[in-house]
Amino acid sequence: MREISKKRETKETSINVEINLDESNESSISCSNKFFSHMLEQLAKHSGFKIKLDANSLDGDEHHLIEDTAITLGEALCEALGDKRGIKRYASTILPMDDAMVLCALDISGRAYLNFDIDIVQEKTSDFETVLLYHFFESFAHAAKITLHIKKLAGYDPHHLIEAVFKAFARSLKEACSIDENKKDEIPSTKGVL
Repeated sequence: MREISKKRETKETSINVEINLDESNESSISCSNKFFSHMLEQLAKHSGFKIKLDANSLDGDEHHLIEDTAITLGEALCEALGDKRGIKRYASTILPMDDAMVLCALDISGRAYLNFDIDIVQEKTSDFETVLLYHFFESFAHAAKITLHIKKLAGYDPHHLIEAVFKAFARSLKEACSIDENKKDEIPSTKGVL
């Protein structure tokens, strides 16, 4: 079973994550930022992962909350994948949501990289500062050690754009983390490691 519990305690935040990559029972997300919580619910639902997450800000700074949640989730994913034996490794998704359309492509490579091309003019949507969207995915990519490309193909509504990003990312993660039954005992790299 590819599952892990991860905790991150700092002077700024308290984050607890349980993730199971092979079980899609109901997830449980608790986070003080309403919009971010909604996005994490989308991540859990569309990835097919069972995620239990409790994210609390201790200093009232949303930047720290989003960053530490991303770091904890990314580290949990990396550890749950183990040696990555049998995974498909690569995936991409083009996802439409009303006016928005987003491309997400990723490689579970062991090398952290983010190319993020999402232009959002509005500074906030609901209680979420839109500048923190980039920061979430940068922190996640580095903690999970994945190569991640996210690009806006269309859209203007910030809620739709951000939700399309999270859903496209989730669906790409689902595919890349899934087991290739024909190669379930192989590391998907000529190097023999990821």
